[in-house]
Amino acid sequence: MTWIEGRFEENVIISSLEQAMNWAKESSIWPMTFGLACCAIEMMATGASRFDLDRFGAGAFRASPRQADLMIVAGTVTFKMASRVQRLYEQMPDPKYVIAMGACTIGGGPYFKWGYHVVKGVDLVVPVDVYVPGCPPRPEALLEGIMRIQDKMKGRKLGKQLGTAGPLRRGVKISDELPIPHHSGFAADPETIQV
Repeated sequence: MTWIEGRFEENVIISSLEQAMNWAKESSIWPMTFGLACCAIEMMATGASRFDLDRFGAGAFRASPRQADLMIVAGTVTFKMASRVQRLYEQMPDPKYVIAMGACTIGGGPYFKWGYHVVKGVDLVVPVDVYVPGCPPRPEALLEGIMRIQDKMKGRKLGKQLGTAGPLRRGVKISDELPIPHHSGFAADPETIQV
């Protein structure tokens, strides 16, 4: 007889603190209400009753970035809006995740060549975790993207959850790490920009 036999009753699950925190985090995602263009209609449809985002624990769309941990960028990001997207991302608490939804968000879409006002990918503004392609992507595709975010949360290490590791630490501004989009559509290194 080993030392563990007889100490626990039936239906007891033994887990680590890391696994329990990851399970709680992935089962209670709070996306931010943030739609820029036509992809936002598909995002709204995903949250409605037909596709039922609540079964994934992500149905409570938050209006404040302080209460959200997932930013779904749904729609065309223009240069005028890029600084606002970045500001909202910085206001979100750590750990935070980003889904780029739609062709315009991912790479400029049909505006890539002649759209002087469109950022050629939201990853030039904020770090993107999951890309959901399509024009516009179906609600099922966004559900798949949210499940990929849950997979990322499941594999997260405890040190990164507590803010002691990883590239995005307290005191480090996102503009210090990410290139700033320029009106040419290409990213510029923050050190080379003359103010």
